[in-house]
Amino acid sequence: QVQLVESGGGLVQPGGSLRLSCLASGSISNIGAIGWYRQSPGKERELVAMQLNNGRTNYAEFVQGRFTISRDNAKNTVTVYLQMNNLEPDDTAVYYCKSQSVFGPFDAWGQGTAVTVSP
Repeated sequence: QVQLVESGGGLVQPGGSLRLSCLASGSISNIGAIGWYRQSPGKERELVAMQLNNGRTNYAEFVQGRFTISRDNAKNTVTVYLQMNNLEPDDTAVYYCKSQSVFGPFDAWGQGTAVTVSP
C-alpha cells in the first residue's frame, strides 16, 4: 500500500502563489503515476495534473499554464509538488494527492489540503 500526506494549502489572495507537497511512502515501487485532483464544494472531484513514471504530464485545461507538477524520487519516498501561480477564486478547493498503481487495484488518496483564494 502507498500512503500519501499532503501539505502546503492555505489562504492566498487572487494572483498569488502556493506550492503543495505530497509525500508518498510505502509501496512506492508500485506507483505508475502520481498527481493531484481537487474538489470544490458542490462539485465532483476533478483532475488537476498527473505525472507518469516516464515523466510525461497531463494537465487539466483550466490550469492554462498556471500550475506545474514536479516530483523528487528518494530511496523510500516520492514527493510530488504542485506549484500554483496566478491563483483565481475558482481555484478554491480541497486538493488531493493520488497515486495510481502499476499492478493491482491499489490506487491511493491523501487526506486533502484546503486551498482558499480570496481577497
